[in-house]
Amino acid sequence: MSSFRQIIPLLVYHDIPAAHDFLVKAFGFESGGVHRDAEGRAVHGEVRAGDTTIWLHRVTEEHQMASARSTEMAGAGLVVFVDDVDAHFARSRAAGAQVDNEPQDRPYGQREYGARDPEGHRWWFATPLK
Repeated sequence: MSSFRQIIPLLVYHDIPAAHDFLVKAFGFESGGVHRDAEGRAVHGEVRAGDTTIWLHRVTEEHQMASARSTEMAGAGLVVFVDDVDAHFARSRAAGAQVDNEPQDRPYGQREYGARDPEGHRWWFATPLK
């Protein structure tokens, strides 16, 4: 049987520095930095949420990696649990996040809202209902 130690979500962006800064400012992630190649091009970035690191990867044909903005349909999204979903919603809206839906109590036991980052990645932020 396999033993898993960690899963790292990887999101693909045309503009890694802009995505990194947006995720830190709007969604409150901790900065993990932006790494550049010898020519100064951003090739990798990281943000952190608690013990979870999210990698920000560049668009590249070599690896067949495309940004979410290359399609109207979402193939995936991330759900992040926060302490206060309403306060988080206010922060992300004020920072310019595209809001898909405002905070609502859901029948599956959480209050959540949906938003997108500037390149179209889908995010849901939630707080468990008491």
